[in-house]
Amino acid sequence: MGSPVDHLVDLLDLEQIELNIFRGRSPEESLQRTFGGQVAGQALVAAGRTVDSERPVHSLHAYFLRPGVPGVPIVYQVDRIRDGRSFTTRRVLGIQQGRSIFALTADFHRPEPAAFEHQIAMPDVPDPDDLPSALEEVSARIGERPPFISPRQPFDIRYVERLRWTKEELVGVEPRSGVWLRTNGRLPDDPLIQVCALTYASDMTLLDSVRLPVEPLWGPRHFDTASLDHAMWFHRPFRADEWLLYQQESPVATGARGLARGQIFDRQGRLVVSVMQEGLFRPVADD
Repeated sequence: MGSPVDHLVDLLDLEQIELNIFRGRSPEESLQRTFGGQVAGQALVAAGRTVDSERPVHSLHAYFLRPGVPGVPIVYQVDRIRDGRSFTTRRVLGIQQGRSIFALTADFHRPEPAAFEHQIAMPDVPDPDDLPSALEEVSARIGERPPFISPRQPFDIRYVERLRWTKEELVGVEPRSGVWLRTNGRLPDDPLIQVCALTYASDMTLLDSVRLPVEPLWGPRHFDTASLDHAMWFHRPFRADEWLLYQQESPVATGARGLARGQIFDRQGRLVVSVMQEGLFRPVADD
């Protein structure tokens, strides 16, 4: 039995079955649907496998079309849209049981010198070494391993603010959340694996910021939640097995949809990735 990080690396190691066709494993889990970060990470691997390694990905835009079925393999078909002098564009369609469940467009950019640079400052937050692991904290509180744990196992996640457990504690809480995260072990040095591992993780906590004003992050769910779309911009190289600060906020929630945006900083304060996602929120049937 390998470690959770070994399983993550294995999950991202797609089988090539044709020139532009890859197959990814989907673990058999108790979740209602395949974890969205898994599908996004695998689709980006498929796209990256068709691009010169000297051109790193600089952005992706994706739509979750249908829920994936856990335990059923996913086939990724890559369309080589463009191979330009500076940019390379790929479109990927994820297919499961004959139906399209995911669509991604990714752009890759040949590195070139910057004409100028600027960025916002990283927020002042507690150091990750001074914070408890979220899974340890939650397990101690509820006396058992928390639900939806499987996708989080490869990562050490630490919330920068205390977890709130009752609706009374949420009064006046802003729609913002922040976590430190890194893999629970060393990843291969391959930059594509580093990027795809973070793509996997980017879907784990981003919608927390939408839910925070209305329900605790852990415990009984009052809303069925699903990711609708996902976008990422990769600004600088990074390692997903070193601490990264993921600051998240929700500027709006309306019409059963909530928008969340995230900014990911490395420990040196450099903004390395920006993220946007919209999620669907519907009351559970028995509420």
